[in-house]
Amino acid sequence: MLIVFGGLPGTGKTTISRGVARALAATHLRIDVIEQAIRDSGVPTDAVGAAGYAVAQALAGANLVDGRIVVADCVNPVAASREGWRVVAARAGARLIEVEVVCPNREEHRRRVEGRVSDIPGFDLPSWEEVLRLDYQPWDRPRLVIDSTTSSPLEAVAAVLGSVA
Repeated sequence: MLIVFGGLPGTGKTTISRGVARALAATHLRIDVIEQAIRDSGVPTDAVGAAGYAVAQALAGANLVDGRIVVADCVNPVAASREGWRVVAARAGARLIEVEVVCPNREEHRRRVEGRVSDIPGFDLPSWEEVLRLDYQPWDRPRLVIDSTTSSPLEAVAAVLGSVA
């Protein structure tokens, strides 16, 4: 099974996806960690592009083929990245669950973005202005939507686990 989280930075994806991964003893792939490792290897920040997604999708495919459950934590902002995860699941013959985490309360979302502290050495979190400038395209198919302003992290994890059953 492949569970892919998407949503703008600061919505709660990492907190929820980590909880789901722990509950399922799944492999947790976080794009931010992968992209920072690419930058740490000497690749210029502006050249990282889609490389993080390509690496994560390759790792997801390898883990799925080995019979592992994979939880992917990423912004997943555009149709192309979402389609990439669908292809990975299809190739591995794995069930795909797509989850979008939203924080529709603009003031709360901004507070979260501006109050975050990076837990990845060297990783610069996006500013509120950068979050607002992201090209985040509407989803074109059904997915589980988690409103992190009305659900606690435990409730959100439970909702995702409920869709797994």
